[in-house]
Amino acid sequence: MAKPTKFIFVTGGVLSGLGKGITAASIGNLLKARGLKVNLQKCDPYLNVDAGLLNPREHGECFVTKDGAETDLDLGHYERFLDQEMTGNSSLMSGRVLRKVIEDERDGKYDGEDVQIIPHLTAAIQDYIIEAGKDYDVHIVEIGGTVGDYESLSFIEAIRELGIRVGLDNCLYVHVVYLPYLGASAETKTKPAQNSVRELRGLGIAPDILVARSEKLANSGSKRKLSLFSGVAEEAIALLPNAPSIYEVPLTLEDTGIADVITKRLGVKAKKPHLKEWRSVVKQATAKYDQKVTIGVVAKYMDNTDTYMSVFEALYAAGIWNGVDLKIKWIEAEKLKKESDAEKAIKNLDGIVVPGGFGTRGLEGKITAAQYALKHKKPYLGLCLGLQMGVIAAARNAGLKDATTVELNPTGKHKVIDYMENQRSMANTGGTMRLGNYPCQIAKDSLAARVYGKANIVERHRHRCECNNAYRDQYEKWGIRAVGTSPDDNLVEIIEGVNHPFFLASQFHPEFLSRPNRPHPMFDGFVKAAKSN
Repeated sequence: MAKPTKFIFVTGGVLSGLGKGITAASIGNLLKARGLKVNLQKCDPYLNVDAGLLNPREHGECFVTKDGAETDLDLGHYERFLDQEMTGNSSLMSGRVLRKVIEDERDGKYDGEDVQIIPHLTAAIQDYIIEAGKDYDVHIVEIGGTVGDYESLSFIEAIRELGIRVGLDNCLYVHVVYLPYLGASAETKTKPAQNSVRELRGLGIAPDILVARSEKLANSGSKRKLSLFSGVAEEAIALLPNAPSIYEVPLTLEDTGIADVITKRLGVKAKKPHLKEWRSVVKQATAKYDQKVTIGVVAKYMDNTDTYMSVFEALYAAGIWNGVDLKIKWIEAEKLKKESDAEKAIKNLDGIVVPGGFGTRGLEGKITAAQYALKHKKPYLGLCLGLQMGVIAAARNAGLKDATTVELNPTGKHKVIDYMENQRSMANTGGTMRLGNYPCQIAKDSLAARVYGKANIVERHRHRCECNNAYRDQYEKWGIRAVGTSPDDNLVEIIEGVNHPFFLASQFHPEFLSRPNRPHPMFDGFVKAAKSN
């Protein structure tokens, strides 16, 4: 008989943005290092079906899994911390569950029962969680939002019931709280954390472990006080101050002994932790490097760094493994009206990245940046939209001044970027783009082939437009080459500059496959070029 899956549920209290995702990923990292087969899942209370239509300016990037699921950015943390690819099963939003319950009701699957939040919606949530945890030793589930939010209540109730359903000896509840520091009294306050635990208990869940976040290391008596007022044993409380690198968090948790508490509490047989490679990652990430490299990111979503989380992490990973102090400078795409604006913004940078995005705002600025990079031999890395803007820039530099994309000018004469054939009549709604893994063949005599070190790759996609094949025979004249294509040669996947030190752009999103212990080849090659620029 197969051993039952053990479940770890991670909730948060006091305020949002504490780092539940990093905490969940770090616990997963430590358990995997002990030889356990681990999976993670994010449960979000939004009524959206998936993250595809969420505004990145408010919710951060949309992370795409290998099977094409559009998910919360925390799945990027999961993949980077575990060096393991997630699937659509690792992302669950309220809208998806509600739709399933309503469809089941319409199909008569409830045999005339009154369909209610409890037990029907909560049971459906449990079914999704159990399915995602199949065949794993431990399944870690992060519950989005903050305990006490109305929209999270069905998920909180679902994981309470799940403890009864699978047995409390197969479940463990981790609660992440915040410890504010009052400078006037030089004191770390535990009262908000106490109140959060009390609220969680009021909903029927007694936490087994507390992770207490703080801006700096909490006072020595904080753990004892938290234990006294929360009922959680001191050895099951981890104090987690801010760290120079998020990749330090697993090691900080390891030092607290929390991973051993978890394995003992769940009754799982674990090996001695193998953390040598991860310690090497942290050493690299926190080392001081003499050479500085400054990269400009030509962006349109500038409200917070979460909007380009995977891009930034991929750049930093390439930076640390190339031994450089990498700095990122934001360049607002809308402000690049003409070449002189690009000159001022880009001239002193070591390279520029044009990341993905949707909509017309800022597109002309991204094109202007790509034109500058082509003319002045500035290292350029284009990601999805960045490839499309690179093609337009090359065409305009070569004299095709009205070259455009269907997004900017649907009736333009020279749409060098156009909708994919199967997207022309597609409504602009979630889940309808080209999503997930697709293969690509790389020309042998190319920069891309040298960067990858192989000719056949598989990368993740999220786009609706493509290079217009009617113009491909003009690329060489424009100063670019299509060096990566779909196996049938119908879709352009990679372009590069002719006689350019590093002008490389992909229709896919290489940032999703970057790892802190293994930078993605395109980012690695780009940083090498920027380093020698």
